Amino acid sequence: MKTKSSKTSASSKKSTAATPAAYLAALPEPRRSELKSLHEALCKAVPALKPYLAYSGTMIGYGEYHYRYATGCEGDCPLVALSSRAQYISLHVSGCRGKQTLVEAAEASLGKVSVGKTCIKFKKLADLNLPVALGLAVEASALLTNGSTDFTLAEK
Repeated sequence: MKTKSSKTSASSKKSTAATPAAYLAALPEPRRSELKSLHEALCKAVPALKPYLAYSGTMIGYGEYHYRYATGCEGDCPLVALSSRAQYISLHVSGCRGKQTLVEAAEASLGKVSVGKTCIKFKKLADLNLPVALGLAVEASALLTNGSTDFTLAEK
């Protein structure tokens, strides 16, 4: 009888941390140092986006915006988020440039990464073009500061 593997990295389990600093401290090395460096860079690049634990402590969120779709679905979401997953680090950046998300628009210049709509996945910090990623966070922050609601592509 086959059983489901219980191999789960400590970096992908639900965090019991109460603060972003505790979230980072609970990570194993070298992941802790890499996320701490990225966290510090984000805090310096977008100081108006205050860090907090988001999504039941599985991510560090920076800033918050309220979304509402035409269907009536609405909620609150971090503008930028950072997370340690089992196999990679993820950086999420909300915002759009025309008909593309900020992340999709910058995909070619982000480095050795995998890109989704708003998610940038990479194995180690050296794989990410950090200045470009921080520029996306600054651009997202500017959208929020300017009162824009251009954070998600319209539902189809």
